[in-house]
Amino acid sequence: MHGTLFRFFDVSAPAYFILLISGFAFATAVAVAQTRRAGENPDVIVDIALAALLMGVVGARIFHVLFDGLFWDYVHLCTDPSLVDWKISQADCLPLTEEIAASWSRPDGYYGVWDAAKGVCHPAESDCFAWAAFWAGGLVYYGGLVFASITCIWLLKRDRFPVWKACDLVAAPIAIGLGFGRMGCLLAGCCFGQPHDGPLSLVFPPGSSAVVAQRKLGLLASRSMWSLPVYPTQAMESLMSFAVAGLLLFYISGRKRYDGQVFLWFIGLYAIGRFVIEFFRADDRGAAAGFSTSQWIGVVLVAAAFGVHVVRSKQRVAQAG
Repeated sequence: MHGTLFRFFDVSAPAYFILLISGFAFATAVAVAQTRRAGENPDVIVDIALAALLMGVVGARIFHVLFDGLFWDYVHLCTDPSLVDWKISQADCLPLTEEIAASWSRPDGYYGVWDAAKGVCHPAESDCFAWAAFWAGGLVYYGGLVFASITCIWLLKRDRFPVWKACDLVAAPIAIGLGFGRMGCLLAGCCFGQPHDGPLSLVFPPGSSAVVAQRKLGLLASRSMWSLPVYPTQAMESLMSFAVAGLLLFYISGRKRYDGQVFLWFIGLYAIGRFVIEFFRADDRGAAAGFSTSQWIGVVLVAAAFGVHVVRSKQRVAQAG
């Protein structure tokens, strides 16, 4: 459970980013193999995969900034850090000395100015590019799906490749990529679960996101402690994603009745699984009426998938008649 998977020539390789790229490579290989079996041009799939990777990261980060409840923190972190409130203890609000500020690397922690009147810590320095630091975590899957889908549809239409058929070909690979991505979350320590002391529970090391969050809630006496046991939500979603991929590849693909049906099954199955797992997560993701942003998006996607299924089924019947 480390944010850095390995170091090469003293350059750290973030676990999340490495697993994201690994998932992309594996998913692209599966999509290319499926495209060849379908008798279509695999070069088109490679092109849209690269575009989806780029725009998916952009969209996932934009959704994080806009919908995870941190928008104004990112704005104030650039314009006026004194308006950003870190709800941590005074002991965790570390002074930023000139020596630390001048160093290329600094010990992990919150460097700020303690506000005794409010009992919060304000960042010690501004950072106008914190919103763009996707390699540090903070990516919303549904944002990536929306941006990547729009980009891919445009490219498919440009190349005159059947859009719904392409959606079916990439549905299982997307689920595979998500499975790898959540393993990266596990190693990075983000997307952690609610406290739970069970045989499959996880604990995270000092300084991790889970420890910081539990410290803010008063569940831990210090950030130097290990976290309380929590639900393994990253592993749960990774296994769920791989299970969805297997179901799509080995069952649904061979029984589809119209192009696009496999993709609609993917949307529905993943959204339902994600909706359930969200109840076990403890990290901040924005909320409204008791549900997280991802849960509300999942409800909309399930409804949309069902609606498109009805329309596509009627079209198939009409064409057959």
